Amino acid sequence: MGEAMPLAGPEAGPSAEERQWAMLAHLSVLLNLVTALGGPIAAFLIYLFYRERSRYVASQALQALIFQLFAWVVAGVIAAALWVVSLPLTAVIIGFCLMPVACLASLIPLGALAYGVVGGVACSRGEDFRYWLIGDWVAATFT
Repeated sequence: MGEAMPLAGPEAGPSAEERQWAMLAHLSVLLNLVTALGGPIAAFLIYLFYRERSRYVASQALQALIFQLFAWVVAGVIAAALWVVSLPLTAVIIGFCLMPVACLASLIPLGALAYGVVGGVACSRGEDFRYWLIGDWVAATFT
């Protein structure tokens, strides 16, 4: 009598297949370790395949795509630019001052790996994971 009944219908949450594909969209960030843009391409393909079939998978894949493009491309370009500027300027004091900033900027893509794994784990549990800043924008797009 006191046993909780599983929800049926849209309130039940995403199916096991939807959770798996949403998780893979977020974990595709790990492809960036061995390929230049493999992660965003995988997330984009998952989005294209599921955009008409599952709002949950499509929104998670779109978040993963936008986050990866931002974290890897934009942060990577900023880090590379800081290193290109700071290394020649080591002949003067300002180059040494910029090196810690360049080091910190170089860690942003590594943080993106961890954040993507957090998103993958959340999706494997069926949670509606949202990246900071990106998640609310994508959610507004899909409502």
